[in-house]
Amino acid sequence: MKKLFVSFICSALLATPCIAKESVMKTNSSLTPMEQSVAAVSAAAARGNYAALKSALAAGLDAGIPVNTYKEILTQLYAYAGFPAALNSLDTLRTLVAERGGKDAEGAAPSPLPAGKSIDFGTENQTKLTGREVKGPLFDFAPAIDEYLKAHLFGDIFARDNVDWKTREIATVAFLAQLPHAAPQLKSHIAIAKHNGVTDSQMDEILKIAAVRDESDFAKQNVFGKGDLNTAYAKYFIGDSYLKPLTNPQETALHMSNVTFEPATRNDWHVHHATAGGGQILICTAGKGWYQEWGKPAVSLTPGAVVTIPANVKHWHGAKADSWFSHIAIEVPGENQSNEWLEPVSDEEYSKL
Repeated sequence: MKKLFVSFICSALLATPCIAKESVMKTNSSLTPMEQSVAAVSAAAARGNYAALKSALAAGLDAGIPVNTYKEILTQLYAYAGFPAALNSLDTLRTLVAERGGKDAEGAAPSPLPAGKSIDFGTENQTKLTGREVKGPLFDFAPAIDEYLKAHLFGDIFARDNVDWKTREIATVAFLAQLPHAAPQLKSHIAIAKHNGVTDSQMDEILKIAAVRDESDFAKQNVFGKGDLNTAYAKYFIGDSYLKPLTNPQETALHMSNVTFEPATRNDWHVHHATAGGGQILICTAGKGWYQEWGKPAVSLTPGAVVTIPANVKHWHGAKADSWFSHIAIEVPGENQSNEWLEPVSDEEYSKL
């Protein structure tokens, strides 16, 4: 089979050791761009994070990965995360392709399924995938589930040959890494993926891509707390953010809040106006994010980075596509202060970071 390649508040001068811009798809990866994209798309889809999914899809399409590759992967999702996840993810892809004006390569369609019964060639596929005959007391106890696995998953789905088995297993591992109580299945599919050509270093990277989307790991770093859904400012964000006030405005004039962004969430371009003083300070506390001033490259943010933001500078900030992100936002007192919210950071702009 042919392998297809492939806040709330803030902004301005950096006063700290924030690192230079980095790409969503790593050039020094042991995975191909397509494999990195499949892992990122699969993890976002299984978690139901459609803002992150849309950004990951846009980055992959920009890299030349065909639409049909994503159709196959997101259809396969239903066998692991259910029809709602697959349908919503496919609709995210459909909407994105339409927004992009149909400019993306469609890619190869699958060949007709083999002649005969799905359960027969599905059983053969399952044996080749795993390297052994699959049987056991569970399938003796519930033979119907064994038939569904063999006939439908490994027959009707895995027999579709426009996406190879290695790629499908990368997607499966990324799916399962997002699901609670799927540890036995994840362990099995890690072994199956390695049997189908995934190396140990590639598997480490796939799991890393999946893990940074896991809120439970992020929550251990986010010591100031996630807070409540930031509904007051939701119209100025793409994706969901959360707000945890750290100071009481009745006790101090210095306003501090911990702002948390879901993966791929970012605020719109905006300006904090003041005639004297004003601006903000961001202290990055957990996860990975971006900060960008108008006309300047985006800067990567990691825990410990501090951003000093003068008044009257147009900027935006938010999470990277593959990570939750939190920062403390400190509002610097000033005179005649106001916030001006401007245009969103488009998916096209964001996917190029």
